Amino acid sequence: MSSDDNNPIDAEIEAALSGMNLQEIDGSVPEATSARKSADKSLTRGTIVGVTGPDVFVDLGPRMQGVISVSEFDKTPQTGESYDFTLRGQEDGLWMLSRREAKELAAWNEIEIGSLVKARVTGVNTGGLELKIGPAAAFMPASHVSLKREDDLSVFLNESMLCQVIEVARERKRVVLSRRAVLESERDQARSDAADTLTVGSVVRGKVSRVEKFGAFVEISKGLEGLVHVSNLSRQRVEDVSEFVKTGQDVEAMVLDIKEGGKRIGLSMKALEPDPWDEARDRYHEGTTIEGKVVRIADFGVFVELEPGIDGLVHISQLSRDRVNRVRDAVSDGETFPVRVLSIDWSSQRISLSRLDENGALLGSEEAADAGAVREMMDSSQGVNLGTNLGNLLKKAMERDDE
Repeated sequence: MSSDDNNPIDAEIEAALSGMNLQEIDGSVPEATSARKSADKSLTRGTIVGVTGPDVFVDLGPRMQGVISVSEFDKTPQTGESYDFTLRGQEDGLWMLSRREAKELAAWNEIEIGSLVKARVTGVNTGGLELKIGPAAAFMPASHVSLKREDDLSVFLNESMLCQVIEVARERKRVVLSRRAVLESERDQARSDAADTLTVGSVVRGKVSRVEKFGAFVEISKGLEGLVHVSNLSRQRVEDVSEFVKTGQDVEAMVLDIKEGGKRIGLSMKALEPDPWDEARDRYHEGTTIEGKVVRIADFGVFVELEPGIDGLVHISQLSRDRVNRVRDAVSDGETFPVRVLSIDWSSQRISLSRLDENGALLGSEEAADAGAVREMMDSSQGVNLGTNLGNLLKKAMERDDE
C-alpha cells in the first residue's frame, strides 16, 4: 500500500482531481516537439542584449545566447537588464527561453509546508478549489476552504485569500493549500488575546451560542466561548437545559476558570444568584416540619426540595415504617410528602430529613407507635369506654413533647 492510501488528505485530493494535472489547470499544454522540450529545468541567469520586434535576445554566458517572446515580460525589457530564465531547448543555435516557467520554478523553490501564501481562486470542481500562487497552480480541498461547511464554492471564484501550505509534492508538481488553517490560527489568536483580559471571578456578558444536554455555550466575544455547565446554570434544579436558556439569549455569568489559553473557559450563572442558604437559618432548625418534593432518587435515599435551591436527604431508613430494599418502590420522582428536619450541617449545606407518616409522626418512632395505637383503639372501640387506656396513651405523648 502506498503512502497516499494512508493519507486522508491525499485520498481527498486524488478523488477531487481524478488524475488532472495541476499544471494544466490554467490551460497550458505540453510543447509540441521534442526539440523544444527542456532537459534541464534549473534557473539560468541572462542579460538582455537586444529587442527586435516580438523577440528579445538574451546573453546567457560564453558562447550561449537565447531568445524569448516579449509577451513574457510585464513591459518591454531594456538592454542590460538581467532576469532568470529556464531553457526549453535549442532551435537554430539559439536557446528557447521561458520566464513563465522561471517564475513558476522560483515559486516552487520557495514554497514549504507551513508557509503562508497569497493565492487566487481560478476554478471550482466537486472536490475543492483550483488556485494560482503567482504562476504556479495549487489545489484546496473543500474541507479546507472554511471553518464551516461551504455548500457553494463558486462564491470564492476570483477571490484572493491567504492560505497555508499543507502539502508540497515537487515530483508530482502538486501544492495543497488550506484557508481553514489560517482561519483557525486567527481564531485561536483572537481567543488567546481575549482570554488575557479575563480573570477568575470577573463577570462577563455574552450570548448563548449553543445548547447541549450538559450545559450552554456562551460567546463572550468573537471567537471566545465559555461553558456554563448544567450544575452552574441556577441554584434551582435544572432538568432540561433547553427549557432554561435559549440560543441567542443574552446572559451574565461569572468566570470560574480559564484553561488552555482560553480554549476552555468555565462560567457560572448560578454564582450571580442570591444564595438561599444565607437566610435559611431563620427558617429551618431541628424539628422543623415542611412539605417536600422528590427531585432525585439514589440507592441510599431521596433528595427532597424544601424550596428552590435548598434540598435535603431522606435516608432509605427514614422512608417507611417497613424495611425498604429498593428506594423506587417507596417513592417516585416528583412525589410530595411531609418531612421533618433531623439535623443541619450549615458549613456543608446539608440537611438530614425523615419522612413523616399520615399523622405527622416520625416513621418508626415511639410517637408514631403511640399514634398508631390510639388510631387502632379508636377503630376497634365500637362504643366501648376506653377513656383510661386512651388517656394513658395521650399522657405519654404529652410528656414526650414536654421533654
